[in-house]
Amino acid sequence: QSQTCGDPKLRPSFLTDKAMESAIKYINKRFPNIDYRGNIQNLTSIQRQKSEVLSNTTSYYESFLDVIEFRVNIVTTNFDFTKNYLDLIITYTSVIITLSRIDDKKALVGMFNCAHEMTNGSSDPSYPRLGQMFLEYDHPWKKLTEEFGPHTKAVTTALLSLKMVYPRRNLPAEQWRSAQLLSLLSAPAAMLDSACCDTMACEYLSMETMERWIIIGFLLCHSSLNSNQASQELWKMGLRSGIYLTLTRDEVLNIHKVSEDLFDNIKGYNKRIADIKECREHVLVNGGAMHRERRHFLRGALKELCKVLEDEPGLLGPKALFVFMALSFSRDEILWLVRHSENMPKLKVPEDYIDKKYNNVVQRYHVQYLAQFDALSIFFFPSSFVSTLSGLSVKQVDNKEEFDFRALRLDWLRLQAYTSVNKAPLPLKDYPDLAKVMNLTQFHTKMVDAVEEMLYETSELSIFCFYPRVFEKMFTQSSEEVTMKRYLMAFPLACAHFSQSGDPLCPEEVQAMEKRSLRLCVTFLEQIAKQTSTVVLEICAEQRNLCDQLLPKHCAETISAARYRKQKKQMPKKGEVQKEKPGAESLRKDRTVANNMDKLHLMLTELCSCYSLCGDFVVFDHIVVPTEFLISQLETRLSEIIVRMTNYNQTTQEITRPSDLLAGIRAYVANLHSLSCYINVDVTRLVKSVLLQQTQPLDSHGGQTITTLYTNWFLESLLRQASNSLIVHCPTLHCFMSQVTDTEPSFRAEEFSDISELQALAELIGAYGLKFLSENLMWHITSQVTELKKMVVENMDVLVQMKNNFDKPEEMVNLKKRLTGGENVLKRMTIIGVILSFRAMVQECLKDILHKHCPYLTGPIQCLRDFSNPEADIQVTLSIYELASAAGLPCDIDPSLVAAIRSMQTDNTSPDEEHKLSRLLLVYIAVSLPLLALDPNSFYNREHGGHNNNIHCLARAINQLAAAMFTIQNKNIEQQLKEFLLLASSTLLQLGQNVERMEIKNRESIYLLLHMIVEESPFLSQDMLESCFPYVLLRNAYREVYKSFIVTLG
Repeated sequence: QSQTCGDPKLRPSFLTDKAMESAIKYINKRFPNIDYRGNIQNLTSIQRQKSEVLSNTTSYYESFLDVIEFRVNIVTTNFDFTKNYLDLIITYTSVIITLSRIDDKKALVGMFNCAHEMTNGSSDPSYPRLGQMFLEYDHPWKKLTEEFGPHTKAVTTALLSLKMVYPRRNLPAEQWRSAQLLSLLSAPAAMLDSACCDTMACEYLSMETMERWIIIGFLLCHSSLNSNQASQELWKMGLRSGIYLTLTRDEVLNIHKVSEDLFDNIKGYNKRIADIKECREHVLVNGGAMHRERRHFLRGALKELCKVLEDEPGLLGPKALFVFMALSFSRDEILWLVRHSENMPKLKVPEDYIDKKYNNVVQRYHVQYLAQFDALSIFFFPSSFVSTLSGLSVKQVDNKEEFDFRALRLDWLRLQAYTSVNKAPLPLKDYPDLAKVMNLTQFHTKMVDAVEEMLYETSELSIFCFYPRVFEKMFTQSSEEVTMKRYLMAFPLACAHFSQSGDPLCPEEVQAMEKRSLRLCVTFLEQIAKQTSTVVLEICAEQRNLCDQLLPKHCAETISAARYRKQKKQMPKKGEVQKEKPGAESLRKDRTVANNMDKLHLMLTELCSCYSLCGDFVVFDHIVVPTEFLISQLETRLSEIIVRMTNYNQTTQEITRPSDLLAGIRAYVANLHSLSCYINVDVTRLVKSVLLQQTQPLDSHGGQTITTLYTNWFLESLLRQASNSLIVHCPTLHCFMSQVTDTEPSFRAEEFSDISELQALAELIGAYGLKFLSENLMWHITSQVTELKKMVVENMDVLVQMKNNFDKPEEMVNLKKRLTGGENVLKRMTIIGVILSFRAMVQECLKDILHKHCPYLTGPIQCLRDFSNPEADIQVTLSIYELASAAGLPCDIDPSLVAAIRSMQTDNTSPDEEHKLSRLLLVYIAVSLPLLALDPNSFYNREHGGHNNNIHCLARAINQLAAAMFTIQNKNIEQQLKEFLLLASSTLLQLGQNVERMEIKNRESIYLLLHMIVEESPFLSQDMLESCFPYVLLRNAYREVYKSFIVTLG
């Protein structure tokens, strides 16, 4: 409640409500004797919201009542054991001091009681006691010293029992080092001997706990400081330990200030005040250096202890005490740092050295110890003790049986109680050896059934939950030093302890603590993952640069030099740096000189070491897997890098060649797989996830992928220029080529569209990405088809007449004069043909890639396509074609084109009208073909295997568009194409009659177009062509276009 009321963010809202100000002032002034009836005008705001005030203050009121109950019980309870007695005193004092620091306690209690009386007609029964307690403890230290005055002798006796233990623990690092504390190698001959002593439990008792006992205990019973020299020395030693002590969580006690303020008002304590000032000066001058040296010593001692136990885990049995001492000592130093939270050096958390996989080693050793040594040592005890221990065996450990010695330890506790009272038949103080044996036995039983509890007792760090700023600062400091990176996982692991910092009396704070713990844990893990992924990807980038040097595009200079090898070698010009060959970076004159890659690999090794501490851990019932944070970071960063490697610039039309990008990605993937040599991560799953996301239009974070970038580039750059004949489709070379123009092109089309590049594109974006590319291509086709239909509608009457009179030359001449937009129709159909030709090239490359990766999958699909019959059931056939098309196989009817054109249909147009438009479109194309002869770029280029203005793509456009349209209309495709062939042949034959016109110039090249249409079509044959167009004209046309082509041999 102190933390809730003290934090402005957590403070109850009604305490800051302006409407409540007058009521709160009145309650604080009159508390606890508040007149709820006579001064109702001051409490009007509470009267209006009494139910809300009652519900909001109930939890606070009940918490204050818990303090009363605790206070009553502690005063009337007699504890016989020193530790429990001192803990109880300190806990009571901490509760009272913390309570006194709550400024709003009177307002909260008063408002609750006011609302309670207004609601129920009477005050709460506990209110008078609570109000009286608040008044009594307005000056808490004064009241507490009065309460504990009668207990001075008992408390002093309990505190003086520490006069041997505390000084021995509170030694400087030099004495620890000279005594070789925590070293298993200092006495090799005794390495297998069991570590035991007369004060087992005291060896790992927290220093902070002892200091709290000493400082607070002597504050409560201060009279012994003037009368007992031993008390005075112990008290001064405690004052020299530090400036602050923890009361609870982040509530601290300034020990020198509180002691000075208390003794300042008591006569005869001037010397003690002088001692306090002297001790405070000693802490300020020497405290930081002493604890720094301790931490320096513990780092080395812990490292040695860890290495020895890793090499010989069997030593965990006899030397378990050393482990708990090391954990306890380290935890004491960490807690000292947290309390003082200034000038903090680097931190190595002792959690790094907990290895629970050897728990059975500890159990086996101590089970044998209990059964053989301890059972014989206590033979004079009751038979139940002896029989319980002597019946133990190693087989129970091997069979993973559960051990429970809590009953035995409780019996020992009872025995201590019986033998510690006055006039006991067997006074325990007269038999110290008995206590030593039983304490040793108790420690051994804990090593069998309570190892987890011992680990928690000596190493829990839940205090960090209340010092998040200090905790984050420690993490930042540790992450900045390379040698400390292997211990970074200790920070999120410490968050697993935070669930222990809650209190059953305050269940309402659990949710806030859970959020804070998870926030800190996630923040640390994300930072570690970011650092690790940065190093990994920097190594990958370096390797990618090295692999890039080996690409074929960089060998031109080497080949050029080899051609002129016989010539005298020219000396390089002064100041000119000679280019290094790939591999020069591996040549070293001095191996001790570390290059950038050495430093990166060292840092990666350190960072990956922290992931080996644990596979997962639990924070407030949440299972946390650290490697998943790393995989998530790598996934995000790798996706960004792949997109960045594409180098797409929409303004300059620049983009990385698919083959270069594929080589870069392969270099990254190859190096990412080396990560699995350091830590257990599924790199294959990571790579598959990233690359699969790149086959979609957007990745999991909504960012653009290489599929979107390459789709945009091919549509906006390559195909747009191809539609303007600046780039020509070359069937012979299976690529697109840039035309020679006066201006320098922004890119060379052949470098991006040959077989190797399109195969690389298929590797990169896969079948999913090519499907997205195909959908975008189809969108452009449908937009052209829409415009074509509009033109057909505008010229419908003329086209109907031309269809009916195609065999009447005189009428056709007159009708052609009335027909408009023939060039536009051919232009739009050429654009469709270019798009479909590009798609066919990409599909062919996809087929090759899939056949290389999964031939046993593509084979059955191809077989299924070959045996499908369109005449049986067109819907089944289209489904099969869709499967085949997804695998890159060509189909007689393009299912994507069918789906795209079907989506264009509206309810306003009847099927008969659609069929009529489709037929007239073919008529429009057929009668417009002679216009192509007027274009000088319509010349057939034998080297390219097509025309310079891409009109050869009309063959694919006519066939596939007709097949798709008539499939939707459920008409005979072959019959419709025959009609087109007949009409086209008739119009082209008329070219031969115009001997003097310009049309004759490229007549032969246009004749070849008719042959291409038939060759491209799965529905037309050469016999059909010969029946309507003489073969001799085709033969002469081929002879004519090949005549001008020079053939060179050799």
